[in-house]
Amino acid sequence: MAATPSMEDYLEKIYKLIDAKGYARVSDIAEGLEVHPSSVTKMIQKLDKDHYLIYERYRGLVLTSKGKKMGKRLVERHHLLESFLHVIGVQEENIYKDVEGIEHHLSWDSITCIEGLVEYFNRDPERVTELLNIKNELVSE
Repeated sequence: MAATPSMEDYLEKIYKLIDAKGYARVSDIAEGLEVHPSSVTKMIQKLDKDHYLIYERYRGLVLTSKGKKMGKRLVERHHLLESFLHVIGVQEENIYKDVEGIEHHLSWDSITCIEGLVEYFNRDPERVTELLNIKNELVSE
């Protein structure tokens, strides 16, 4: 079964917490996602059932290899979309909110295409300048 957008948010947050701190507590997840701890517990149980993690009540959780792979992929997707929006000239204060709004609505095929485009611009920074000049022309019209 494919992960839902909500499951993806939890997996991404859990992966980031474990990467940064070595563990992920229900309270940390709840705070990071701005949800109630009871919601976190329900989702953790679902992620356990779907084999993304192993959860033992009062002992914590551990990501399975499936969960680690998905968490890493979701974090990379997030960073890629931030890079993409930065390259195309989106204002810095809008990038995080925009990524949160679009990341669950793109296919992995679209993500791969965006990755190629970002790499293209990274290899030839002159193209970024040309793109931004076009954007500025459009804005001033």
